[in-house]
Amino acid sequence: MTTPTRDVDEAAPRIASKRELVERLAGGAKPKSDWRIGTEHEKFAFIEGSLRPVPYDGVASIKGLLDGLARDYDWVPIIEGGHIIGLKKGLASVSLEPGGQFELSGAPLDNIHETCVEIGDHLRETRAIAKPMNIDFLGLGFSPLWSFDETPMMPKGRYGIMKSYMGKVGRLGREMMFRSCTVQTNLDFGSEADMVKKLRVSLALQPLATALFANSPFAEGRTNGFQSYRSHVWTDTDPDRSGMLPFAFDEGFGFEQYVDYALDVPMYFVRREGKYIDASGLSFRDFMAGELPVLPGELPAMDDFDDHLSTIFPEVRLKTFLEMRGADAGAHDALCALSAFWVGILYDDVALDGAWELMKGFNAFERQALRSAVPMLGLSAPIRNTTAQELARGAVKLAADGLKRRARVNASGNDETVFLADLQESAETGVTPALRLLAKYHGPWKRDITRAFAETRV
Repeated sequence: MTTPTRDVDEAAPRIASKRELVERLAGGAKPKSDWRIGTEHEKFAFIEGSLRPVPYDGVASIKGLLDGLARDYDWVPIIEGGHIIGLKKGLASVSLEPGGQFELSGAPLDNIHETCVEIGDHLRETRAIAKPMNIDFLGLGFSPLWSFDETPMMPKGRYGIMKSYMGKVGRLGREMMFRSCTVQTNLDFGSEADMVKKLRVSLALQPLATALFANSPFAEGRTNGFQSYRSHVWTDTDPDRSGMLPFAFDEGFGFEQYVDYALDVPMYFVRREGKYIDASGLSFRDFMAGELPVLPGELPAMDDFDDHLSTIFPEVRLKTFLEMRGADAGAHDALCALSAFWVGILYDDVALDGAWELMKGFNAFERQALRSAVPMLGLSAPIRNTTAQELARGAVKLAADGLKRRARVNASGNDETVFLADLQESAETGVTPALRLLAKYHGPWKRDITRAFAETRV
């Protein structure tokens, strides 16, 4: 979750009507020439030798990583409650997830070559700070060794509120918060109609991305029975704020219908004077009526609505752009590949039309059934008379063709299709990253889960 870099302005205009919220989302529309790519990824920090998670404070610590990046690489600290909890540089940021997962929220960039360089530069800088502290990083979708109780909690005000509320609405929400890592891509739209088409296509394809990037088959020192346990965890986190958004396929869907959905998702918090006020379970509609119990008589600012949107976690999330949220974190190449997959499909009209043709025949029940099956079955998950693998093969080809037509080349003359090589292999063979890890676990690793730390460094 991206860290806010400013407080809510007490003098900011207050929201007077739902129409302003609809206009807020509609204001994200951009001409195609201005479409950009934002890539976010998380990774687990661990102590070399002991393989323990990294605490916030101490000689080898998350705080030490943040301080070092600010000192040596000109990142600007973000402070909350006297603690450094993130960094900012231009339009990029570094932030902390609840269990110390270290996140880069990349700047909006023109092409995947730039995205991959940005990720590489971040990893290089972070490793340079981490090495003297004997800290390294793990590229998996779920922590393979540590229990929930062994996982540290970061000093961010929202996380205490979320942790408490998560325990009331699902069995696995806290596991999501503290022990999972993801990679996501943020992409633009040109109009309301373009947003609707992209949202529908990306929702329908999201289970295929989950399968292609499945990379979390371990938990607490053993196999967990899934290829993407991270994805399974989301099925029992909070039904009010997660899922496949079947209403997005209804006739007449647009910005207003998404706002209605968002307004009905229970709140987590309100930020005031540098502090988080617990509003968990309360209604944003009541807030707009001046009837929020924790801030009686006060109306929300637009920053409050933006905060609320950031606490909604569907498979694809709409803000003033679209967030693809279905993939496990992985190694450097996988982080680049996710953006390549989605850009090839969503930023090329022919590929976008082809993806809709590929998926439009499936109904909401079938889309949900595929979503429910891929965490365990990966690319072998069935849907009607085909499989996720067959659909993924078609989707990856559409992405590759779309990237070829984009024709964004690097200094060596390579276009963006170079980032799809591993996905093309997985789609052809049906072998996901998780299955490769499981083969090693049952083979040369001799069921020694600690081998995962050497093999999945990011």
